[in-house]
Amino acid sequence: MNQSYFTEEHEAFRNSFRAFLNKEVVPHIDKWEKEGTIEPFIWKKFAEMGYLGLSYPEAYGGLGLDFFYTVIFLEELQRVNSGGFAAAIWAHVYLAMTHLNAEGNEVQKSKYLAASINGDKIGALCITEPFGGSDVSGMRTTAVLEGDHYIINGSKTFITNGVYSDYLIVAAKTSPEKGNKGISLFILDRNMQGLSATKLDKLGWRASDTAELAFDQVKVHKDQMLGNEGQGFGYIMQHFASERLIMGINAHARSEWALEYTIAYMKDRTAFGKSIAEFQALRHRLAELSTEVTVCKTFNYAVADAMNRGSYVVKEATMSKLMSTKVSDKVAYECVQFLGGYGYMEEYPMARHFRDSRLGPIGGGTSEILKEIIAKMVVDGKSYKPVT
Repeated sequence: MNQSYFTEEHEAFRNSFRAFLNKEVVPHIDKWEKEGTIEPFIWKKFAEMGYLGLSYPEAYGGLGLDFFYTVIFLEELQRVNSGGFAAAIWAHVYLAMTHLNAEGNEVQKSKYLAASINGDKIGALCITEPFGGSDVSGMRTTAVLEGDHYIINGSKTFITNGVYSDYLIVAAKTSPEKGNKGISLFILDRNMQGLSATKLDKLGWRASDTAELAFDQVKVHKDQMLGNEGQGFGYIMQHFASERLIMGINAHARSEWALEYTIAYMKDRTAFGKSIAEFQALRHRLAELSTEVTVCKTFNYAVADAMNRGSYVVKEATMSKLMSTKVSDKVAYECVQFLGGYGYMEEYPMARHFRDSRLGPIGGGTSEILKEIIAKMVVDGKSYKPVT
């Protein structure tokens, strides 16, 4: 089935990227998980191999490859069993950089996108606020024009790469009276006066830095606006489709890894004189889980193919995240159970996997919000169109 989407070149890339991760990343994961910080050297190593620019234009140092290279990139990142490390990478490459590439002008792309691809600058996307997550239109951060500068005040929270990134893509209301039609995007440099970050302590994703950000009279030149004034909400909504599909792909990939690990463990573990993988009650549960993961994976590949062909897959991508993260949570729960007491021990990888997986139905739009979005499309007949 995979031959429908993956060529020999794709598979060669998968093998080389997996080898790279095993050599350059895996030996450091436990340290980064414990310290809650990813050492800066790894960004340059990714950049040297071209991994930060797979889908981006060659004019800025990218490789201009199709979306299935991104699919492989995401799947292999999940195999290192650190949701935090994977999130730090893909939040830079597919959240912050996506906006730069889509809405940035030539000056902004030359300064920020090129530096993002070569590993000199790391980005963060800042939308969620303490008083509203999925309710983007209800954000309170404001940007008031004074002469040639905007003055930004407000706060953001749960921002991946929020502490150690070099620049921030920040959503703020330039015309609060216009509601969601008054939101604009800005590029802020880390060292701007009045910008501060507080690192948050999380249940999972421990290797990544997640921050609450405060903006106190931050002065940003009007040339740092990303795209057109008042169109920020549309930009954000448009890119939510790719973010949700990315999280769906992440979910099926980590589920596959968990099942592979668990099945190998169960084949070696014996009880009552035989491998526990031979007990029918356990075998049939594994069969059901494997079936659900394969269904999610197959659907995700079909959505990825449609996106790769230029379709606006907001409904399907939302379904991808909703179902794949639900199944991933189920797989994580069951795999801990299959390992018994060892599944509960930190020295075994399933405990970390269990914590990391739980963010799937929360981040990038909660499952509850996604259900309402899908209901609007399938019940009410609402349609969403990309910004033109």
